[in-house]
Amino acid sequence: MIDLVQLRTFVAVAEEQHLTRAAERLHISLSAASAHVRGVESTLDTQLFVRASRRLELTRAGELLLGRAKSVLNEATLLASFARELGGKVEGRIVVAASSDPASSRIGEVANALRLRHPLVSVDLRARPSAGAHEGLKTGELDIAMLLGRPADTSFACYALQTLGFRVAGPAAWKQQIAGADWAALAALPWVTPTESSAAYTVILKEMFTDRGLTLNSVASFDNALLGRAMLEAGVGLGLVREDYAVQAERNGIVAVSPLAQATYPSYLAHLASRRDDPLVRAFLDAATEVWPDLRPARPLA
Repeated sequence: MIDLVQLRTFVAVAEEQHLTRAAERLHISLSAASAHVRGVESTLDTQLFVRASRRLELTRAGELLLGRAKSVLNEATLLASFARELGGKVEGRIVVAASSDPASSRIGEVANALRLRHPLVSVDLRARPSAGAHEGLKTGELDIAMLLGRPADTSFACYALQTLGFRVAGPAAWKQQIAGADWAALAALPWVTPTESSAAYTVILKEMFTDRGLTLNSVASFDNALLGRAMLEAGVGLGLVREDYAVQAERNGIVAVSPLAQATYPSYLAHLASRRDDPLVRAFLDAATEVWPDLRPARPLA
């Protein structure tokens, strides 16, 4: 029998293509992650990964196992959810993925409301880009995710939170250049751009620049908005930032904000639709409604 914990580690390593990143994502040691992968390989008596340059690639056997592994983990999650429904107990541990900017999700307030309502429920909070959060929900690595973007997966139950504003900003020393730059001039300046895992930021920049036939002059990249800000403030290049941050940072003389490039993007809360009656999920939604009184279902886009 394959251990589900080991199987979850296998999926994380396959998605990250890197043992260390998978260990960090799962909050386990590198040695434990390595042992988990070896355990799955030993149980199946087959090699699942090969090392290629600086990443791990799946063998053909690994590729075939990955889809089945995700299905098994999803079923295990639903079984645990069903067991809680039968017992009706509101206790246990709920794992929540939130934006790297906790102020926008107000996750701290939600966690406090949940603690006051249900003291037997503990919250394990993870910072996770949207793409990884989607997979984490499906494999049971996560129970709830607060995401930036437009709901698109029909296997999720989604709830609209708020619409956020975004601006293009750069080092304060570039104020003159940024103020007078058109779209092409902005794209030509040095940029700090998001990695593919930061799906929402990538989509916003595509709508701003790629759809205008422009390519950003990327000199550095980030997978966490706060790291991107740090490079922007240090003078590395332009970046896409939250509007509330941009306005305050410009007022403080930290950044210069483009008067041209701005956009809005929605945020939402999601869980597997099949877990609507899970007591832990319901308890979290009740707490979230206390913080977000206008929380309402958001229909995924077809």
